[in-house]
Amino acid sequence: MSTTGSKRPAQVSAARRRTVIDALRRGAVPESGLDLLATGLDRFETALDAELDAVASGGSVFKAVRGEYGSGKTFFTRWLGERAKRRNFAVAEIQISENETPLHKLETVYRRLTERLTTSSFPPSALRPVVDAWFYALEEDALAAGATEEELPGEVEKLLVARLAEVSRHAPSFATALRGYRAALADDDEATAAAVLAWLGGQPHVAASARRSAGVRGDLDHFGALGFLQGLLTVLRDSGHTGLFVVLDEVETLQRVRSDARDKALNALRQLIDEVHSGRFPGLYLAITGTPAFYDGQQGVQRLAPLAQRLATDFTTEPRFDNPRAVQIRLPGFTQESLVGLGVTIRDLYADAATSPERVRTVVDDAYVADLARAVGGALGGKVGVAPRLFLKKLVGDVLDRVDQFDDFDPRQHYKLTVASSELTDVERNLAATATGGSASADDIDLEL
Repeated sequence: MSTTGSKRPAQVSAARRRTVIDALRRGAVPESGLDLLATGLDRFETALDAELDAVASGGSVFKAVRGEYGSGKTFFTRWLGERAKRRNFAVAEIQISENETPLHKLETVYRRLTERLTTSSFPPSALRPVVDAWFYALEEDALAAGATEEELPGEVEKLLVARLAEVSRHAPSFATALRGYRAALADDDEATAAAVLAWLGGQPHVAASARRSAGVRGDLDHFGALGFLQGLLTVLRDSGHTGLFVVLDEVETLQRVRSDARDKALNALRQLIDEVHSGRFPGLYLAITGTPAFYDGQQGVQRLAPLAQRLATDFTTEPRFDNPRAVQIRLPGFTQESLVGLGVTIRDLYADAATSPERVRTVVDDAYVADLARAVGGALGGKVGVAPRLFLKKLVGDVLDRVDQFDDFDPRQHYKLTVASSELTDVERNLAATATGGSASADDIDLEL
């Protein structure tokens, strides 16, 4: 996520700065403003931008992101999603989990996609604004072709049929539902329109009356989900978006599910990759994230030979020679140096809006940032690679906030790092337990001053 000095813009809006700082204070990855933190990702930029441009031109791309816990996989995909949004992509981030979003049920994955769909103009769920924009575009095209107001409904219907002809071969109910949605709006029946749109988004248990009104029935199934994804891509393109960037995050959770569900999920992933590479989904950039154990272990990708073949990538060379164009890329994770560099970047970002910027930079100087980084790494058994989340949370919430608010607060005198078990993730908790002979506290770890 960070290796050297920051390249953040000279001028940063108060809203963007606040979004980033507030998220770090909570110990979370910011939803936006990641370009303010993204240093050391230069080597990926050229290849990834070329892939986004290819997708915007009608291609499709699949990418697997590999990294240990704490290496910045979520940060990386959100950073890439921001770059996609700047190219007018729609974006959706989906957390894979056994109970909420099992990968082998693509109808659930599609539903989460529509729930999390966002654009540069609309937060989740942006499905309705996108569909409304599509119908507006059809009307504009019909009027531009010479249609009168009386002829407009019929001409829009013709355009709908033509634009969704390929989609209707696989999922005819997608176009049917869109007609039902438009008809409900024409009748000022908002309840039915909302229900039909929910069905179009893959939501189950939509009222039977609404489904009958739209001419559709039942719920979306595994195979229909692929057709609906194809339809959504068409609607996005015709409504002015250049593509769709989708992230399936934390796919390594597949290793912990029942063997039958795991096998189905791995095969669903293989199917998705094949469909992307076949050209069925023009305008789709699909990325997944996972740990090395998921890609290399027998409980993960290696369990299904065809999937392992599709994701096979050579990582035997030094990381600096990794190929960012490969189907699978690895994030190197943090070192002590890169963690300190990130801390200094955050300190400077914070100071720019502080009551006394120079006091913040003087009291929390580079040497103190380095000491705090070492202490947090020590609290986690010396595993610097998983320390960034906790380090930034402590830096912002425990140190910078206090320095900014209390004129006589000096972290060298008045602050001693403590780490409560309740504020740790499972991985961090296990490492913290080994740091102090079984204790999850860092009370005995002094900052080296």
